[in-house]
Amino acid sequence: MQTRHSLLLCALVAGVAACNKPAGQTSSNDKAAEDKIVVKIGTANPLTGPFAHWGRDADDGVKLAVQEANAEKLVLDGKPASFEVVSEDDQADPKVATQVAQRMVDAKVAGIVGHLTSGAAIPASRIYSDAGIPMISGSVTSPSFTQQGYRNTFRLIANDQQQGEALAKYAVGKLGAKRVAVIDDRTTYGQGLADDFAKAVEQAGGKVVKREFTTNSATDFMAVLTSIKGEKPDLLFYGGMDAQAGPMVKQMGKLGIKAAFMGADGVNTPEFAKLGGGSAEGAYASSAGLPKEKLPGYADFNQKFKQQFQTEIQAYAPYNYDAAKVLIAAMKRAGSADPAKYLPEVAKTDYQGVTGPVKFDAKGDIQQATVSLYQLKQGKWVGL
Repeated sequence: MQTRHSLLLCALVAGVAACNKPAGQTSSNDKAAEDKIVVKIGTANPLTGPFAHWGRDADDGVKLAVQEANAEKLVLDGKPASFEVVSEDDQADPKVATQVAQRMVDAKVAGIVGHLTSGAAIPASRIYSDAGIPMISGSVTSPSFTQQGYRNTFRLIANDQQQGEALAKYAVGKLGAKRVAVIDDRTTYGQGLADDFAKAVEQAGGKVVKREFTTNSATDFMAVLTSIKGEKPDLLFYGGMDAQAGPMVKQMGKLGIKAAFMGADGVNTPEFAKLGGGSAEGAYASSAGLPKEKLPGYADFNQKFKQQFQTEIQAYAPYNYDAAKVLIAAMKRAGSADPAKYLPEVAKTDYQGVTGPVKFDAKGDIQQATVSLYQLKQGKWVGL
């Protein structure tokens, strides 16, 4: 009983002391909290739906970069700074992406890494531009992304025109494909890539004998493939993602289509090999960068990534990691997380990242863009 009374007395005394604290007076803990700033880094990716494996991979790359930045104990705007990831699911949908972008602006993020897909990133980029928020994508390949005249928009990889040209030259020049069929998924990414590839095929001396399209949610391609089969193509190119490419090659096998199969970076994943099974063997694809094993910092990054997330890298985690690092490095040089103050430093970036040297041209494209080609052998993508 005596103990209860003592505790009650202590509580009452503490309460009176708190009530008697002069208005406006803060404790040392309150003052310390006020002296710190939290810098929000936004990232938007498809975290649900058929492209969720891509989105989670990209999202994790940003989280790893921010985790490391917090260990540095940086000072920005004269105050100790910590970083926080604001992660959103844009579902790879243009309409949802614009809603996500507005929420990011309302949340006062200091920078954006993403969006993952061209179809989502391009409409969202206008909202970030209007708000003056720097935006770096580690995955968007549509040339249009950096052709809008926005000062805040940057990318870390090659674009679709560069990929399309490299793939077409290999298809016609190395594989001897003279008759080529082309299918795209009608997205900004897929259709633009297919257009660039088809144009480059003709320039290389090949002929596009059939041009078809599907959607980025389709699973049945029998009608489209049947119309292509009669043209007897040497090679079928698909502008789209692995979620459709895998079932597509299986259905090619069922129809007895002997053409080689080729895609771009949207197909170059472990998921395509899984979905396509034995029918995927021998397929060709590209990546809008160096082969993973040739990335300057890949070995160390891969080890840290696996340790942190207990999963294999799909594709874009290293690029989104570098994108977040570039944003944070620009803040450090500017001494500020204010987008208006550090955006000029992003444009002047000269950074050695996991994926290689990062410098931007006047439009925000990566300088020294690289395209790599691969073939699927025994279920693994092997560099050519």
